[in-house]
Amino acid sequence: MTREHELRVRLRECLRRPGILMVPGAHDAAVARVVQAVGFEAVYVSGAATANAVYGLPDIELIDRTEMAAHAGRIAAAVDLPLISDADTGYGNPLAVMRTVEVFERAGVAGIHLEDQVSPKRCGHLDGKEVVAVEDMEAKIRAAVAARRDADFLIIARTDARAVLGFEEAVRRALRYLEAGADAVFPEALESEEEFRAFARRVPGTLVANMTEFGKSPYLTAADFERLGYRIVLFPVTSLRVALKAVEEAMRRLRAEGTQRGFLDRMQTRSELYELVDYPAWKEREARFAAQ
Repeated sequence: MTREHELRVRLRECLRRPGILMVPGAHDAAVARVVQAVGFEAVYVSGAATANAVYGLPDIELIDRTEMAAHAGRIAAAVDLPLISDADTGYGNPLAVMRTVEVFERAGVAGIHLEDQVSPKRCGHLDGKEVVAVEDMEAKIRAAVAARRDADFLIIARTDARAVLGFEEAVRRALRYLEAGADAVFPEALESEEEFRAFARRVPGTLVANMTEFGKSPYLTAADFERLGYRIVLFPVTSLRVALKAVEEAMRRLRAEGTQRGFLDRMQTRSELYELVDYPAWKEREARFAAQ
């Protein structure tokens, strides 16, 4: 069993047991290591966070599958956690989706989600979205399922229909996407706890909730989502928002004060950083092989 397959199996096992799987987003490998260190069992890579943090770009599908898969793969290699990656619209038609699955699977991620927006997509909590015909998305899902080489590679279908065509259409699409072969379904931008509850009652299957900040969905806890019937809750951009705010505050103080001495207590120490990136183990290896 390869390491990648073992992690995919572990993700499937997490979804079979009772309880909800909390999956924080990590915009880089160091943050993913923090996610692992504090005890989470899976990690997520957001397309928005990748575009924002790595490229300084908005989330309007300006980065391609190669860039996104390469970044997700680097993060996956840094931790012993199954990683779920955003794959936007699949980057094209069903044949392009097959290539997308191949590239992400080879990158070492445990699963991806594909959304039914018209390309170029927009952030799921912004206005101005459009969705493709349901038949077009079904074809993409079937292509994705056919393309995977590892049967445990998770394929999640996201629908953005709630904000465009209404709640009933989101339910209808979710049922059809599961019928087309998706392992799980992800209703984006539901607008109330009652909508999350009603969706779970009407869509029997593995459900993914998105708990992003400053969006259309209410702030529900992981326990709330578990009670409502969801199996995964993503926190896609939490780490990035916290990090950018902290960096902004630190840079303002540094510019004003000319020194970082006043906020050393807000930093990881050198030893904490070295422990996070496993520096002692690398030093031990260096000494062992140098001696030989």
